[in-house]
Amino acid sequence: MPTCGRGAPRRDDPMLRLNNIEVVYSNVILVLKGVSMELKENGIAVLLGANGSGKTTTLKAISGLLRSENGAVTDGSIEFEGLRIDRKGPEEIARMGILQVMEGRKIFSHFTVEEELKVGAYARGHVGDIRRSLSMIYDYFPVLGTLQRKTCGFLSGGEQQMLVIARALIARPKVMLLDEPSLGLSPLLVEEIFRIVKRINADEKTSILLVEQNAVAALEIAQHGYVMENGRIVMEGSAESLRDNEDIKEFYLGLSQMGERKSFRDVKHYRRRKRWLS
Repeated sequence: MPTCGRGAPRRDDPMLRLNNIEVVYSNVILVLKGVSMELKENGIAVLLGANGSGKTTTLKAISGLLRSENGAVTDGSIEFEGLRIDRKGPEEIARMGILQVMEGRKIFSHFTVEEELKVGAYARGHVGDIRRSLSMIYDYFPVLGTLQRKTCGFLSGGEQQMLVIARALIARPKVMLLDEPSLGLSPLLVEEIFRIVKRINADEKTSILLVEQNAVAALEIAQHGYVMENGRIVMEGSAESLRDNEDIKEFYLGLSQMGERKSFRDVKHYRRRKRWLS
């Protein structure tokens, strides 16, 4: 495995690697318990799991935002392009090219759409050609092009979600960490958001780690997936294999073995493999 100071990573090395990390809050609360995962260059990986399973904490461990919540990686390591980053601050990690799009559409509500996007450009110093950068953003998100002078606080939920993704994209990240981008959106908007995310990955070569509860939409665009439960990775595999897995179908997709859709309240039994608990 590549370590700090080892030099440039090999082509077949993952761009981002978590090596058996543990995360503790307030020096007391153990939240992540030996989490290991990888994100390949130009890839999309999805992290699935119920609320409270540790998904958002995983993203904050990568982006360095744990520090603002009195959290820390206390064991293991996180490597980006062969360099260890778990001891770096969030501003340095962002300058390296890892940007997190927070859950809940955090925006400056009194800014206009264009002002909000310029904040993203300044985040990594990409201020040389703002007009060209904005043109690129409006190509991905045409609706934002029609709302340039509108105050962000008056945008719809879907428009705000597009805006926070666009604000990260304009900084030209190498890795984008997306936390629940489908939260609270209609099915049509979810489909549009995921279509744009897939296009960004393909056209901009931006690697994406996606945290989602909407397993159906996420597994459609990802190449690899991880399932998290109680701070541990309990299953991983290709997106196709996870879509075909009976446990995933039943618990996360709400499908029984007969192919009938069920609500989570109707799911009586979630079969856990012995290896999940190891």
